[in-house]
Amino acid sequence: MNLQYPGYFLSFEGIDGAGKSTHIESFGQALKQRYPEREVIMTREPGGTLLGEHLRNLLLDAPMNLETEALLMFAARREHIAQIIEPALQAGKIVISDRFTDASFAYQGGGRGLSLEKLHALEQWVQGRADGALLQPNLTILFDLPGSIAQGRRSQVRAPDKFEQMDLDFFERVRQEYLRRAKIDPKRFHIVDATQTREAIWEVLKLLSLDI
Repeated sequence: MNLQYPGYFLSFEGIDGAGKSTHIESFGQALKQRYPEREVIMTREPGGTLLGEHLRNLLLDAPMNLETEALLMFAARREHIAQIIEPALQAGKIVISDRFTDASFAYQGGGRGLSLEKLHALEQWVQGRADGALLQPNLTILFDLPGSIAQGRRSQVRAPDKFEQMDLDFFERVRQEYLRRAKIDPKRFHIVDATQTREAIWEVLKLLSLDI
């Protein structure tokens, strides 16, 4: 955990169509109002930096070997940590990231079948610190939704990227890996039932904002 930082790190996670993007901007605005003395940084993965955004375009659209995909994801993440996340946390800021490492385990691991051992090795390399700590969010808000419901929501959005075009079985595997991650780290994760109305979900998020 990143307990050594004066800042606070949150990530929003969930399968495509779960609704996290509907709430993340409003959540960030709510934190800015609640903590006016602290700067709130909104960022995303893949992306967040100039290099990361270039890699994002490749990762979301270009066909590539699975291991190449994972390596590029973690390369973008290393740059993201070095340029954005770590400096902000050291300065006492609140960082909200639309996806972080849990997404790699869910999509490349659970969904696409990459060895979790390889993902753990990349996680340690990219996020490990000299003091032995592993940089992770203080809080991960996981929007959980059955793949069949999310599929209907995805069909209503813009032109899908290569992940959004995957079949229902893929997204069920992604979902199960997210839930596995949440089960082994329950203190970090808060699971939101994304089948609820937007209003009900927002009430949950407002309560979470009180504990930061």
